[in-house]
Amino acid sequence: MTEKNSAAAVLATMAAITISTITLVLRPSPLLALDPSPDVSQYGHTAWTARNGFSVGAIFAMAQTPDGYLWLGSEFGLFRFDGVKAVPWQPPAGQQLPDKPYALLVTRDGTLWIGTFAGLVSWNGDKLTRYPEIDDRFVTSLLEDREGTVWAGILGNTSDRPTGQLCAIRSGHAQCDQDRGRVPR
Repeated sequence: MTEKNSAAAVLATMAAITISTITLVLRPSPLLALDPSPDVSQYGHTAWTARNGFSVGAIFAMAQTPDGYLWLGSEFGLFRFDGVKAVPWQPPAGQQLPDKPYALLVTRDGTLWIGTFAGLVSWNGDKLTRYPEIDDRFVTSLLEDREGTVWAGILGNTSDRPTGQLCAIRSGHAQCDQDRGRVPR
């Protein structure tokens, strides 16, 4: 290597070191998501307890509807929570839930599905729809598939042996598998 090439290489190395040093020194300080200096007592926290009137009992299920309400299915019934207070939900006059709610689902169209210890209903904000094919049966789980079919998992007992059943709700009607305990073909 010639003396000129060697000097050029040293100058390039020195320039790179200088630029790197200036970049490190002048770079902005890292941003923190939270100021670490405040004491824990300085942060806001709200807890809802029985003293505040929040006594809905054991909560079995929760779901949030598009209007922002949080629905709580509990041992004392169905409650609508607005972020401040939980209010017991009352169905329209002359209608009622089959039993205490156990499973909740909000479908893409905003309908609240309520699986209870003794049946299934849906609430679209105006009308409570009951599914008689599932009356007197314990609905343990609810799910909506890509096509909009609502699937209900049913738990029952036959001869002191627990059995399961799967029901599909389409176009306002429930169709349950006949195999009771086995997923149909």
